[in-house]
Amino acid sequence: MQATGKVGLFGAAGAAGQITGAALSAAGRDYRVVGRSRAPLEAAFGHDPHAEIVTWNPDDPASISAAAAGLQTVIYLVGVPYDQFASHPPLMQKTLDGVTAAGVERFILIGTVYPYGRARSNPINEDHPREPHTFKGKMRLEQEKLVLAAHGRASGSTSLSTLVLRLPDFYGHCIERSLINGIFEGAAHGKRAQVIGPVDVPHEFIYLPDIGPVVEKLTRTPEAYGRWWHLAGTGTITQREVARQAYALAGREPKLMVAGKTLLRVFGLFNPIMRELVEMNYLMTEPVVLDDSALTQLIGPIAKTSYKDGIRQAFDAARAAASANMDTQRDAAKTA
Repeated sequence: MQATGKVGLFGAAGAAGQITGAALSAAGRDYRVVGRSRAPLEAAFGHDPHAEIVTWNPDDPASISAAAAGLQTVIYLVGVPYDQFASHPPLMQKTLDGVTAAGVERFILIGTVYPYGRARSNPINEDHPREPHTFKGKMRLEQEKLVLAAHGRASGSTSLSTLVLRLPDFYGHCIERSLINGIFEGAAHGKRAQVIGPVDVPHEFIYLPDIGPVVEKLTRTPEAYGRWWHLAGTGTITQREVARQAYALAGREPKLMVAGKTLLRVFGLFNPIMRELVEMNYLMTEPVVLDDSALTQLIGPIAKTSYKDGIRQAFDAARAAASANMDTQRDAAKTA
């Protein structure tokens, strides 16, 4: 593995960006965090002397190139609203053009299982066909194609190398976009958790802090580029079992409100995000489980947090957040 230059996290303010930044910092590496607004970046990274904070406008080619100037590697974590997936490919094309013009050498896209469509068998390796049957899967596939087509693209004396790291659903400390975050919040508050069903089908999750060291290692593994890789969780677990363990930590019996496909359609009449969840509900009934043996052969053993430990840590974080919120409310009441 090679020592590398500075890394930039594009779309850094989210949970995956913060986890990756922490891994880079732990390795003693300077990095740049890039986002539309400075305030959330300051809140997430302002304490870290290794972090340089930069804002960008991803619709402005000059802004993209300026944000990428001086970087060796860009890690792309840019999200879009769930009902705006059509913006993924054009946003990626603009970013690739900008980072190539800036002389970036390596580009990593943190991807999903959406481009595969339905799994032909489980677990699947990287040879599985990419045949998405959903609009979101097709948009993610177009995004990936752009990234992989840019591999080998030259600008001046430098050439861009690209890869895609594909993840299953994730969970961790107070991650609102996690499929199972509601379970931890419900357990911490002693309330009914809202979940998307069915809840008794085994599903794969990855504990998000586990991805940071892997991504950091890939930034200095030149032989990894030019293809996509899987990073799997620690097997599968049902949402009901996650709830059983989380509520047990709170000394309570699980309480769930389950929204299946039919109920999602009803909710979708009033909530566009809920409406967008309907087409992806197949992943709840026909989950995709990843085989990451190829990545393990490339970079060596990968440390992974067990479901038992990950659930405990996610619950502890939700309980601490709930306690802090109660303290804030009490202080506000005293000064009212």
